[in-house]
Amino acid sequence: MEETPKNEANKGAVAAGGPTGTKEEGKDLTAVLSYLGILFLVPLVARKDNTFAQFHAKQGLVLFIAEVATMFISWIPFLGWFVGTIAWLAWVTLSIIGIVNVLGGKRVPLPIIGKFAQKFKF
Repeated sequence: MEETPKNEANKGAVAAGGPTGTKEEGKDLTAVLSYLGILFLVPLVARKDNTFAQFHAKQGLVLFIAEVATMFISWIPFLGWFVGTIAWLAWVTLSIIGIVNVLGGKRVPLPIIGKFAQKFKF
């Protein structure tokens, strides 16, 4: 009976980077910053050697560009207010999806913006 919890714990450790402690320290928390506005710069600059953080930072960059574009669109009376509100809801939803992916240790491209983020090569 004692083996089952250990096996379950090992499954989580393997998914997170391996049972041997190969999971990079701070990987998840650093990559979460990618989806919090301009803070995408932190993992982009500070974690250049971490491909997981870079993947999410690139998606955060595209998301940030979309948010800035939405801000300008929102200044247009009536139609811009409507389109801006819908777009902001989409960006917040994508940010939440991205944060959930980071915390789950997944490299899943976000809907809509993921294909644009993959074009960045730094």
